[in-house]
Order: sequence, then structure tokens, then C-alpha cells
Amino acid sequence: MSRDLLTVAPEDTLGEAAEKMAGRGVGAALVMDFGRLVGILTERDLLAAVAGRVQTSEARVREWMTENPVTVPEATPIGRAASIMVTHNFRHLPIVDGERTIGIVSLRDVVRSVVRAYPEYEDEGE
Repeated sequence: MSRDLLTVAPEDTLGEAAEKMAGRGVGAALVMDFGRLVGILTERDLLAAVAGRVQTSEARVREWMTENPVTVPEATPIGRAASIMVTHNFRHLPIVDGERTIGIVSLRDVVRSVVRAYPEYEDEGE
């Protein structure tokens, strides 16, 4: 789980959000409104917008984000988080502590956890 959260506002443009995501090398941004999680904007959302030929300097995050994203508490086992992500076809899952968003788990985090659990599959530089 990453606790270094990238957040954007619903009124930000897609271009601003994409620039922030690219600059941080992340595939999702949490959409926060007055400190409350209201959505998530992912690479897939940006791709859909570009495919729809929207002007990223004008289109707003609120128009393309996934509203009210599924979240899980921090105590959720990684296997359960992975199951939710696979079932819903997510690559990112926000982690919450009550009403407060405290982190995000990515598919990469899940894979990393599996590799650590099964060290025989680690790349030995061959």
C-alpha cells in the first residue's frame, strides 16, 4: 500500500490530472473534495477521454472519474483486496480508516506481495 497519495480536485482539468499522474509515475489519482474521497481517476479514464477526443485542457475530472469508489479498511488482507480488484476489474483500491483515506493498493502492490510470499519465483537476474 502506498500512503503517498496523489490527489486531484473534481474541478481540475484532465490535463492537469494527467500531468500530475505522469510526474509521479502513478496510474491513479484520488479525487478529493473538501478532504472527502468522492472519486478516483485512472489511466483507463484518461484513455477513454482521449479516445472520445475531449479537450483535456477543458474537460474536468468530475466528468471522467469513477464516483464513490469501492474502498476497504487497512486491516483487509491482501488476498481479499486482490479478490475485490479482480472481481471488479480494478487496478487500484483506496484504503480508508473510517471516513479518512489513508492509502491506495495497486495491482503492482498485490503482485509484489505474491512474489515476496513465493521467493522461488523471484527473478535472479538470469
